[in-house]
Amino acid sequence: MKEIIASLNELDTVVNHLNKIVPSSAIIFLIGNLAAGKTTLTKKIAKAKGIEGEITSPTFSLQQCYAKNLFHYDLYRIENHEFMELGLFEEFDKEGWHILEWGDVSLKNFLLNAGYEVFTVKIEAFEEKRKYKIEKS
Repeated sequence: MKEIIASLNELDTVVNHLNKIVPSSAIIFLIGNLAAGKTTLTKKIAKAKGIEGEITSPTFSLQQCYAKNLFHYDLYRIENHEFMELGLFEEFDKEGWHILEWGDVSLKNFLLNAGYEVFTVKIEAFEEKRKYKIEKS
């Protein structure tokens, strides 16, 4: 596990570490309270991958595809079985980084058992910054 303390201006440090350890195709769970910075981190990841344009949380659409190699999901409003019923599980077979906000432990365990590479980034407030705990599951 790697722990990084960073301000918004230092967020590239977190993204650089992810680029070093996460393969070209993986699932990344972003864990944190409301307004912890999950979507902000996703924006920095997209920028580092050369993706232009607006990056928003897919709260109502459930999924945003920003390029052929970056997918962003927000599971705040749905249960795991709904995720499966909507056909979103099949999206994980596409090459790229799949970033999940509000994914739970049971989904993570299911994905691990299915053979996917899964990483977790836990985001916590820390003084005027954020603490990012990054690990491969």
